[in-house]
Amino acid sequence: MTRSVQALAYARPSALESSQVGASLGLETAGGLTPRGAEAHPRFFAGFLSAPRIAARGLLAVADVAAARYYQRTLAASLDPVVTGNGDRLRFESFSGCCGVYARLDVLQDGLEGKRTGHGTTNVDVNNPLRDALSRITADDPLHLRVGPEELAVTTLDGPVVEKKVPLPDRWLRGFAEAQVASAGFDLRAELSAAQAVAFLRSLPRGSGNAARGAQWVVASGSALRPTTRPVPGAVCLPGPERLVALQRVLRHATALRVYGPPVADGAPVASAWEVVLPGMRLTLTLSPDASRGFSGEGGVLEALATDGAAADAELVSVLLAWEPTIEPATLAERSGLSVERVRAALTRLGTAGRVGYDLADAAYFHRELPYDADRAERHNPRLVAARELAGAGAVSLDGPLAYVASGDRRYQVRESDGVLTCTCQWWADYRGKRGPCKHALAVTMVRRGATVAGGVR
Repeated sequence: MTRSVQALAYARPSALESSQVGASLGLETAGGLTPRGAEAHPRFFAGFLSAPRIAARGLLAVADVAAARYYQRTLAASLDPVVTGNGDRLRFESFSGCCGVYARLDVLQDGLEGKRTGHGTTNVDVNNPLRDALSRITADDPLHLRVGPEELAVTTLDGPVVEKKVPLPDRWLRGFAEAQVASAGFDLRAELSAAQAVAFLRSLPRGSGNAARGAQWVVASGSALRPTTRPVPGAVCLPGPERLVALQRVLRHATALRVYGPPVADGAPVASAWEVVLPGMRLTLTLSPDASRGFSGEGGVLEALATDGAAADAELVSVLLAWEPTIEPATLAERSGLSVERVRAALTRLGTAGRVGYDLADAAYFHRELPYDADRAERHNPRLVAARELAGAGAVSLDGPLAYVASGDRRYQVRESDGVLTCTCQWWADYRGKRGPCKHALAVTMVRRGATVAGGVR
């Protein structure tokens, strides 16, 4: 796994402090992007939380996922959560170390006592002493939240900093992109009341004993969820149910549970999302199709990365994002002069740089700016790199709807039918397109669309 190291520099550790006027939660920020450009310690919010205890538990749930590995648990994982200010909400996001669980806590304007937030994205320090302090909040006494430095200290932060050096696997960046692509194809499958949500989630295993049993399925039955032995229409895949354990943090405060998933065509496992609705907040966990299978290998973004047109469209669309909490492709299409289909491809490409996410409750994209090199996911995606090498080496021969790709000492046939490419390689035989196109199909796509590749296009 390719890794780099990201240095997160904080002015001081985040802390929960008490005083005569009440408690104050100070979340310190590292370098991030705002409408004013890059800032060392951006400030996004200062005000009271409407439900302090719930917000504390929700933040702990996001931190739980950032520190967890649900597969190969012996390896350590820790990445400080990302926070985005979108004007009307704060979004706290994290990914598990194994790249199989994506978590997001949306603290909406009602949860912020109606106050607006700033705009931008950065990491926030969630250290062990802070976690201990948050876990001791048992009442909804007034709690002041500050995301970013004290107002009087904003211009005087030239002194010593607290620096964390965090290993940053390239799989995590690809995971953020793939989770967004998968979520955009989900529909609401079930909504449970608070009591039903608690009963269902508490019935799930907490250990890892069921991880090897394969995909499990549930289906809405009246106003509840029941297990089903096969993926009937409307069913939702529950891959590795123990991976929902972080939701236990907020269960007693839940007002509803919403379950999302894609249309099910066969028995193959698919991703799903589980959203706990809270007063003024939402906590969502999105699960990869298998506990041993991270989002990074799903391949949903490869088509968008395989053309130069999507790159140019993404550059145009990016200047129109404006840190909006909800991004509608139709609106962007009107403002950019592109088709809705091209806007969606551009948003997918922007997602590979961490610049957009997808909110299931709003059924809309949102703008954020993760601290990644925009071309990093493309450079380190093995299938995409291999496809560019094949196309650049002249390994692709076109013959109407057929194409032939010479790879090593073998020659593969790629056929197009109704806009879908199939291949005679082992990857296609194993996955039938369920994990994105193989390198041969990608190379054919590049050549057909005239993408720029190393060595030119033949």
